[in-house]
Amino acid sequence: MDQSKQAPHCVEAAVQSKCNTVTVLPFQLQVHPCSIADVALRTLYQPQMQHCLTLTFARHSRLLLRNKFASICYQQSAAMSGLLINQPKYSWLKELGLSEDNPGVYNGSWGGSGEVITSYCPANNEPIARVTQATMAEYEETVQKTREAWKLWADIPAPKRGEIVRQIGDALRKKINVLGSLVSLEMGKIYVEGVGEVQEYVDVCDYAVGLSRMIGGPMLPSERPGHALIEQWNPVGLVGIITAFNFPVAVYGWNNAIALTCGNVCLWKGAPTTPLTSVAVSKIVAEVLERNNLPGAICSMTCGGADIGTAMAKDERVDLLSFTGSTHVGKMVAMMVQDRFGRKLLELGGNNAIIVFEDADLSLVVPSAVFASVGTAGQRCTTTRRLMLHESVHDTVIERVAKAYKQVRIGDPWDPTTLYGPLHTKQAVDQYLAAIEQAKQQGGTVVCGGKVMDRPGNYVEPTIITGLAHDAPIVHTETFVPILYVLKFKTEEEAFAWNNEVKQGLSSSIFTKDMGRVFRWLGPKGSDCGIVNVNIPTSGAEIGGAFGGEKHTGGGRESGSDSWKQYMRRSTCTINYSKDLPLAQGIKFE
Repeated sequence: MDQSKQAPHCVEAAVQSKCNTVTVLPFQLQVHPCSIADVALRTLYQPQMQHCLTLTFARHSRLLLRNKFASICYQQSAAMSGLLINQPKYSWLKELGLSEDNPGVYNGSWGGSGEVITSYCPANNEPIARVTQATMAEYEETVQKTREAWKLWADIPAPKRGEIVRQIGDALRKKINVLGSLVSLEMGKIYVEGVGEVQEYVDVCDYAVGLSRMIGGPMLPSERPGHALIEQWNPVGLVGIITAFNFPVAVYGWNNAIALTCGNVCLWKGAPTTPLTSVAVSKIVAEVLERNNLPGAICSMTCGGADIGTAMAKDERVDLLSFTGSTHVGKMVAMMVQDRFGRKLLELGGNNAIIVFEDADLSLVVPSAVFASVGTAGQRCTTTRRLMLHESVHDTVIERVAKAYKQVRIGDPWDPTTLYGPLHTKQAVDQYLAAIEQAKQQGGTVVCGGKVMDRPGNYVEPTIITGLAHDAPIVHTETFVPILYVLKFKTEEEAFAWNNEVKQGLSSSIFTKDMGRVFRWLGPKGSDCGIVNVNIPTSGAEIGGAFGGEKHTGGGRESGSDSWKQYMRRSTCTINYSKDLPLAQGIKFE
């Protein structure tokens, strides 16, 4: 909460220490309604009074006011000390340049005069620190500065841009542990996953550095003599990046490193519930740009809510909008961008399945299923939500997975021994309970978990539910919580069909030793997902391959492979270096 809303103003002017006289400013003074002083003030104060009244009270009245002022000062101090950032245990937050109150706008300079929001730790629901979000006027200023910065950045040769990206990667390496700790503290994922997320940004920077010397289109053979046919790739300009709470560093890194190398500038809006991570990352990147005498607006940031996101989606000056989030919101974003014929890159929901056949190696199946369904407390877009088991191994796999669930170490996410932390918000806890109730109503049986844990924070038990039909409504709903629906199948055709019948198409995996089945799975009648795995989990994608999915997952691709093409525009160029003018297709026009 904004400190200015917690305490009265100008009370200190009400107490004079050298006499028994109190000077009262009737339009400012606020006192407890039960104090003797307040009774006197309410008796004497009239609306028509335009000047200060001087009142003389008995000594005890003066002491009551002084005690009131002391109480207010104590409350203000307690409010500040109540922030985790002011506790010795969390003093490392200041190594990231964070403080009690943080500016939420960066466009070459730091600012922010919008709503003040407080970031909370999901593990205990205690406040960490505050961030001041952007106003619409500050958004407008930031877009203008970012587009102006593009004029300089686009003229820098790609290998030189790659050198800046290399320095960003090195700066992240130096802060990888402390930044990973912040991700763990603010998002709720376990420490090793927080560090791993920063490592993804570092890895993509390395990838983008190499890319900076490889970007280019082909020279194609022309059918006309004396002509050259080439593809020219140029940056789109300003890339808007809207990221989700569950990967508050990595998803920005995937977009940022490659977009910069391609010659674009970036405007980032992170999730409103992970603003400190956005600020900390932006500080690291800004230091690199400023050290190289480059405009900081090359990598701008505006913390904000739906108003900023909507503005980015509708803004024709945002040449490409990369959005990561729910399918529901992504659909609205897509329509707004399409309305202006803009470019969009969508990374939306996933309802991912692991299919286990009768010949599967169960020593691989069990840890894969547990990691993919329990990791990040079920809050990955690649989380396994459907476990399809061949009827011959159904009971055995359930028994083993349930046993493994009970051995998962649950605790504080920043404890290195913890494997499972809290959900990100209290709303997610409500969604967890609602999904379990719907599953029961639709014929499901809870065989493991199913309850909210009796401890501080947003902890729920990782849950396994059996007995549901493959097409039950709850099974086809992506609930971003640690609930695994187990389904029993008989044939390969049945399993493949069930995998593909959901609206999302992000990640999928089968476990089998049958090579024919493997290639059928990878082929046109196999999985319809963007990520198709064999004998590994649905989660844990590498940065070298393009990441993304089909159908309601949005169709976007980020990170490796040729995903750089989404951040550039392609021109087909024909150059006539002859003295003749032959037409294509042999047309004669004489």
